[in-house]
Amino acid sequence: MNNIRNFSIIAHIDHGKSTLSDRLIQATGIVSDRDFQDQILDSMDIERERGITIKSQSVCLPYKAKDGNQYFLNLIDTPGHVDFSYEVSRALASCEGALLIIDASQGVEAQTLANLYLAMEHNLVIIPVINKIDLPSADIERVKLQIEEDLGLDPSTALLVSAKEGIGIDTVLESIVKILPAPSGDPDAPLKALIFDSHYDAFRGTVVYFRVFEGRIRPGDVITFMSNMISHKSEEIGIFQLKRIPKKEISAGQVGYVIAGIKSVTDTRCGDTITLKNSPADKPLPGFKEAKPVVFSSIYPVAADEYQELAIAIEKLKLNDASLIYEKDMSVALGFGFRCGFLGLLHLEVVQERLEREFDLSLILTAPSVQYCLIMRDGTEMIIDNPALYPDPTTIELTREPYIRASILVPDRYMGAVMKLCLDRRGINKNYQYLTSNRLEMIFELPLAEVIFDFHDKLKSITQGYGSFDYEIIDFRDTDLVKMDILINSERVDALSQLVHSERAVERARMACEKLREEIPRQMFKIAIQGAIGAKIIARSTVSAFRKDVTAKCYGGDITRKRKLLEKQKKGKKRMKMVGKVMIPQSAFLSVLKTDSD
Repeated sequence: MNNIRNFSIIAHIDHGKSTLSDRLIQATGIVSDRDFQDQILDSMDIERERGITIKSQSVCLPYKAKDGNQYFLNLIDTPGHVDFSYEVSRALASCEGALLIIDASQGVEAQTLANLYLAMEHNLVIIPVINKIDLPSADIERVKLQIEEDLGLDPSTALLVSAKEGIGIDTVLESIVKILPAPSGDPDAPLKALIFDSHYDAFRGTVVYFRVFEGRIRPGDVITFMSNMISHKSEEIGIFQLKRIPKKEISAGQVGYVIAGIKSVTDTRCGDTITLKNSPADKPLPGFKEAKPVVFSSIYPVAADEYQELAIAIEKLKLNDASLIYEKDMSVALGFGFRCGFLGLLHLEVVQERLEREFDLSLILTAPSVQYCLIMRDGTEMIIDNPALYPDPTTIELTREPYIRASILVPDRYMGAVMKLCLDRRGINKNYQYLTSNRLEMIFELPLAEVIFDFHDKLKSITQGYGSFDYEIIDFRDTDLVKMDILINSERVDALSQLVHSERAVERARMACEKLREEIPRQMFKIAIQGAIGAKIIARSTVSAFRKDVTAKCYGGDITRKRKLLEKQKKGKKRMKMVGKVMIPQSAFLSVLKTDSD
């Protein structure tokens, strides 16, 4: 056990976490140069393209240290985005130490702080690593000052690294061995192992990633998951070295995987505890909670006959993504589809992209929504996330919406612009503090519904990319909620309905009407696009009709003849409007999701 080190790499998005993992893997020689590829731990195309880690991975690195001993370094990779912060916390709970990477040109950002606090909660030993020192814009002294003032860590212990160029990698490996503690635990105690991830293998079922804290596990043992008390017989256990390597036994302190014929990843919950059925542990490891979706949207196929393909695709995707929840949904305008719950907007984008790419589907998504709590006049409570389920407003006593505590780190010259953005989004400024002479942390409480649209993009725009943002959900608060409907040619289109704050309804309706006017093709009759709350019209836009010049053949002559022809045309258009159907293109549904007026 003294020769094992379990560690994680944590960082803000795009600070070089995956690149450093690549260099560590290359330095320990578990992959040949011929088989190596960049972002080797990121298995999905989307992860490689966007440069983000969505699914955490694990790899065991054998390392011969300068003291002559052979060590096994278990790297537990973590996702970098705030949507997956629960997965990050479970991965950190499996480690004794962490490398905290800071970009030499960007410095400390919001998630650097958030991840540091997460690591401190788990009492991890932290090694600061300043990455990208080869960049012309690198300012190492400024970053060292931030490490001391913002993070409260000793800047003299910071390692200077360029993961891209391979500078300082040996120092990192030596520091992991020397500074990070060896794991503890009794191999003879009842088994306690923490699940920090799982993925689905089409041939073997679910492969569960775990860290053993107490006891040992062997092939053939009957294991039990303590959250749902389901038991399975383990068929194979082993360690990861980019591919699965079976072992006879995994004992306290080690990280590995188990295959036990588990049909779906839903049965294996991240943060759950594995124990043996015959000699179970007395209590599970702390910190387990159900991952709850916070953003909801409906997904429909563009062609109605692709519904069956969509159903199969979502079912297959669910095998690999336990945090995705879905149920059948139906819309008058769009036909059959699914109402899905996501961990956040990035999760929604990833699911949409994977469905379109991996299963070759064309999809329409409705406007993202959050969960609202309605208290009815008869005292009952109702949780809704779908505008279609919004009840008659006269039966509602009170509406509540979820609020978040947002931590925003910006250079102080952008303070006014960020303040205006947050106050425009109904934010409450709780406090702000200077971390250094020109950087400050601003704490706001904001409604989640105001953040899920384009808050992150706007923040990046107004701060020229320097602003960073991290949040946590705090509670539900009273709000004045209304259901905004969109009527096209006097017909309500349910897929375009949104639940909005009453102050925002007119602005949101006008924007939606304008966007739809640009997208809906012209017909032989006028099309009225209206935004409404109940029976009250609050916004309107009109798609003008194509018009044939019926008076062209009247050169000169009496005005009554021209009028007669125009009246005849008017009657025809009126009759056409009554029977005419307006086809709404897919781009029109997507345009409403973009709240910006650009």
